[in-house]
Amino acid sequence: MMQAALKRTHGPRVMGPLGGFAGMFRLDFNEKLFKRNYREPVLVACTDGVGTKVKLAADLQSYDTLGIDCVAMNVNDMVVQGAEPLFFLDYLGLHRQDPEVTARIVSGVAHGCELAGCALIGGECAEMPDIYAEGDFDIAGFAVGVVELDRAIDPLRVQPGDVLIGLSSSGVHSNGYTLVRKIIDHASLDLGRCYPAFQGHDDRTLGQILLEPTRIYSQTIVHVLRHYRVKKVVSMMAHITGGGLPGNINRVLADDVDAVIDTSTWKVPPIFDFLQHHGAVTTEEMYRVFNMGIGYVMAIRPSFVESVLKQVRKLGERASIIGEITSGSGDVKLVPGN
Repeated sequence: MMQAALKRTHGPRVMGPLGGFAGMFRLDFNEKLFKRNYREPVLVACTDGVGTKVKLAADLQSYDTLGIDCVAMNVNDMVVQGAEPLFFLDYLGLHRQDPEVTARIVSGVAHGCELAGCALIGGECAEMPDIYAEGDFDIAGFAVGVVELDRAIDPLRVQPGDVLIGLSSSGVHSNGYTLVRKIIDHASLDLGRCYPAFQGHDDRTLGQILLEPTRIYSQTIVHVLRHYRVKKVVSMMAHITGGGLPGNINRVLADDVDAVIDTSTWKVPPIFDFLQHHGAVTTEEMYRVFNMGIGYVMAIRPSFVESVLKQVRKLGERASIIGEITSGSGDVKLVPGN
């Protein structure tokens, strides 16, 4: 049931039949076969899951987009290093195998791989009724990519004066769902209701809004990095996941600079205001847990800001200048603007 979806992600580097004990992916230098090759390749690998968003999906019996979330959580981390995603594997832990549900989940993974530009070359579906209660499951992924050694992103290149560009998120993405579910329970919210707070912005139910898949930024970032073959105009990048803007940008800041972010430079999506209101959550806590509408951040050399903005917007991203790098001590400062 899953083979057609998987095969759509395969290119000439994928070898061997589906259903083996492991997948194979060739890296050899063959100019006749591959349009792009690597002379000093560095492999980049990461693994991640979707967190308690799976619980919400299980409650709603909505399984089609979780795979996109799983791919996004991995490849968005990977491109922070400047890497191009190559291939992906998924792991699905289940109470009991339901072929239709499993196929829907893994087809979502395959769709995510198509959006990310990588191949889904294998995975594992494990039935464990002693571990997972009936109806429960978990999904995780593992991604491998490659970057030229001299093109890898080095946070030490960040300089005062670099401009921070924020790429909009598609919503809550895949972090903070433990708090989301607590707010739903505390305020007795109805996941099947279309709330007035979203009218004019979004006609979907609360559950559909919360299950909106994580945006995949990899193809946009790879395109921008390839555009500048000599100059290194991108000095730092960050995928905004659990910990929000402060907890993720500081992971890629050198000790002698700060990131100053003006929180008035983008419009926070209505879902965050809705959750904050119904959960009586402080603004500080909201920015500590959620992305608040910014899913990915790039630090750009000042003279290339307009060029990068033009490119990412042409590729379908909603992007804005959200701050700058200053001299400092490795801190992220959120400054409410006018």
